[in-house]
Amino acid sequence: MNDSSGSAACDKAPALCRDGDKAGGANEGVVHDNPTLPSWARLPINRCNLPAVILGSLTYQHTPAPLMLDGVHELHRDFFRMLNTRETAEERVQLFHDYMTMCFRLESLEDAGFAPGMAKNRGKLNYLKLIRGWHFNSDSVEGAVLKAWVESRFGLLPRHHRAPIRDFSSEPYRLYLEQRATGLYNTNALESQLDLVYTFTQIELARRYPETQHFRLYRGVNRWEAHEILGERVSGGKRESILLLNNVNSFSTDFERAGEFGDHVIASEVPLTKIICCAQVMPGKLQGEGEALVVGGVYEVRRM
Repeated sequence: MNDSSGSAACDKAPALCRDGDKAGGANEGVVHDNPTLPSWARLPINRCNLPAVILGSLTYQHTPAPLMLDGVHELHRDFFRMLNTRETAEERVQLFHDYMTMCFRLESLEDAGFAPGMAKNRGKLNYLKLIRGWHFNSDSVEGAVLKAWVESRFGLLPRHHRAPIRDFSSEPYRLYLEQRATGLYNTNALESQLDLVYTFTQIELARRYPETQHFRLYRGVNRWEAHEILGERVSGGKRESILLLNNVNSFSTDFERAGEFGDHVIASEVPLTKIICCAQVMPGKLQGEGEALVVGGVYEVRRM
């Protein structure tokens, strides 16, 4: 694959293959300008049409391709057929929320197996409450569930939950597993609800922005030095940093809004295919006008 900047990854040119995921030896102390997704940040399998090593890579950010979750279109074919008959965005969004309520019995928990006297506190957790809980605190139980869903569907491992996760026998990872189990226990197919949230968002974005592959989005960050910086490169006369982001991240279309959440603001060209949900598609359901939930991986970013 050619790259006019001279930073290309090619399996026929060993000098240009800069995986950056092997510690020690020739790679020790080297700052790569075209790293792949490190092996310790991904699973070997996932539940979509592209493996994690591809969809989480820098190459994918530059040249995205559609991502499709296994079985969602087949299982909900009638919903997608109805969706095609709605002409306006408002009608499609309303149909989506109505279908979610009906399909997952969100207002009739007894139909989903909840008996009188059974604790309903976890059963009440649905896709909307999960997304709102994430925005309130991404290190909450809701945050753990969302990170677990991305791990399962896209094969990207979480890199942070209350603290950096660098050792899968560590206390932060144990807490993540515990909160993931707590959040999913006694809920009504919560991960399947998220499958539909993502798939509907992708259909709606493709319909509204048929010629667009990327949104320029902004994110407020603190403690820049604590981020996983995989490399740097110069593009257009400006220095870009290559980061390994957590497997789920909040971004905003509004620079000023993003600046409220950190000492620094980073900007990145985010593939539409990596947007889980956003305020454009679900108006009034997220925290702010320009909020977006984004699948992580390796990203080229610019500090503003």
